[in-house]
Amino acid sequence: MLDFSLDCRRCLRLADFLDQVRADHPDYHALPVSSFGEPRSRFLIVGLAPGMHGANRTGRPFSGDFAGNLLYGSLHKYGFSSSAEPLDAAGNANPALRLTGCRITNAVRCLPPQNKPEPDEVRTCNGYVAAELALLPQGSAVLALGTIAHQAVLMASQLRKSSFAFAHGAQHDLPGGIKLFDSYHCSRYNTQTKRLTTAMFEEVIGNIAAHLAGAR
Repeated sequence: MLDFSLDCRRCLRLADFLDQVRADHPDYHALPVSSFGEPRSRFLIVGLAPGMHGANRTGRPFSGDFAGNLLYGSLHKYGFSSSAEPLDAAGNANPALRLTGCRITNAVRCLPPQNKPEPDEVRTCNGYVAAELALLPQGSAVLALGTIAHQAVLMASQLRKSSFAFAHGAQHDLPGGIKLFDSYHCSRYNTQTKRLTTAMFEEVIGNIAAHLAGAR
């Protein structure tokens, strides 16, 4: 397992890329992005990686781009977030927003070029995912946003990918009484192409809320 550090440079390609991003955008966070929400929450969301003008700018997962609007709006609808608005009036991460029983992280903590982390970068960062999973109480839920996040959860759990196929809306029983829920990533591309609709995404969040209510 890894201890999170803003000074991490274990992935040289990503570290060098962030150096350039900070030079081009000196007001951006442009460093590894920490998880958001209380540790040991019963609902863990695993995304792909920080977005260029989202978490990479604000320093908070899913804050500043379209994906965050859909995610926090859905979390707010089911009582996991105090607000549907991830940003404040100035366009920064909303300081008043609080998560309830929920925590958000990413498979890769640093912005990758073209939003595409390489397999070795996912592996290098996987200790962070393993650390998050190790804190989950019995009966918790994990939401994987996309195939890479799904596979990162399995890797961190030391499970074979072939035994747990990714599919939107799929549910998988993991060791320790953890249930893994899959969803297409809530990116603008997926919603614009109608691969993922708001109703489809909210249904997954609703299923997780029902699972957690029943697992109490």
